[in-house]
Amino acid sequence: MNAVSAPKTPIGALDVAAVRAEFPILATRMRGRPLVYLDSAASAQKPRAVIDALVRFYERDYANIHRGVYELSQRASDLHEEARRKVARFVGAADPCEIVFVRNATEAINLVAYAFLEPRLEPGDEILLTEMEHHANIVPWQLVAGRRGAKIVPAPVTDAGELDLAAFSERIGPRTKMLAVTWVSNVLGTINPVHEIAALARRRGVPCLIDAAQAAPHLAVDVRALGADFLVFSAHKVYGPSGVGVLWGRAELLDAMPPWQGGGDMIERVSFAGTTFNRIPFRFEAGTPDIAGIHATGVALDWLRGLGPEAVRAHEEELLALALEALSRVPGLRILGRPRARAAVVSFTVDGLHAHDIGTLLDLEGIAVRTGHHCAMPLHERLGVAASARASFAVYNTAAEVEALARALARIVARYR
Repeated sequence: MNAVSAPKTPIGALDVAAVRAEFPILATRMRGRPLVYLDSAASAQKPRAVIDALVRFYERDYANIHRGVYELSQRASDLHEEARRKVARFVGAADPCEIVFVRNATEAINLVAYAFLEPRLEPGDEILLTEMEHHANIVPWQLVAGRRGAKIVPAPVTDAGELDLAAFSERIGPRTKMLAVTWVSNVLGTINPVHEIAALARRRGVPCLIDAAQAAPHLAVDVRALGADFLVFSAHKVYGPSGVGVLWGRAELLDAMPPWQGGGDMIERVSFAGTTFNRIPFRFEAGTPDIAGIHATGVALDWLRGLGPEAVRAHEEELLALALEALSRVPGLRILGRPRARAAVVSFTVDGLHAHDIGTLLDLEGIAVRTGHHCAMPLHERLGVAASARASFAVYNTAAEVEALARALARIVARYR
């Protein structure tokens, strides 16, 4: 395969060559070939600003937070709360107290499931999801439903890979106690009409959680304009470190929720006669967090905001259009879904080849894609496939890399089908 380089002309308003230069890992070689990293939907690579922030924090600023009176602890605490303010700005929160730091989006959903929903559930109640949910937005609700005698109601997905909004609305009934919907499908890239869904939830008086794990890297987020009750995302998908997640929740809802985990820093006073708990958000942040990672998350969000949401979106839309056209030329390749609104994610199958074989053969050419069910087994069952290959694009990907993927797939098909 020929060497892959950034295009000479920036796509949209984004200087892709300059962006790529900020990611050291993109200069590495895999199996002697240039790395073509097309798995950002699983986890995005990290820019130098984030890497340097982690190193600098451990070298100069590290101490435990909210506990020490000495200067270093105070400095670390200030940086920690500055990161919370940055996250609040990134999602448009009314107040930083609405931002809870957790390990990932999965833990954020679990927190809402157990601390918010479970105390409100009664036998026969319903939790409305969609067929395109990630397992992280299915299993926690199943667990609390099983504990309380409630049930999960899935809303259907059309053959085009879009949520059937009319059917979704019809499934909201008097026993519906929660709506939990992905903003962007991690398999199809489908962008769901979450503003309409949130408005529908408000009219019906049903709490609504939006899983923004796949949306946050690609779309502008404004929780006040959105109108949902909870929103979650993971730092590692927005160019930050792994091990950090965010739960945004309406302050009045968080304030009424009991703690989910017990330990240090989430308490006000402890005695063997009983414990009183800290104010929000600290009530939900038991124990020492990933202090450096949370600081670096704030840096990552600043970096991403600095590129401009419009420039990011325009760049990724061009890559997506190019990918859909180029992959459609590969014989026997089937692109899953035809949603009208789509983020930069393309999943596909190839006649006569298993998805894992596709991934292995692409890896031999230095191209990294995801294979399997992508933690979305119900959606794959709905689409009638056991597994698929997935290429997902980010700010650092180029038109040349899309073409390299298409050429490699064409060679694989010609050789192995």
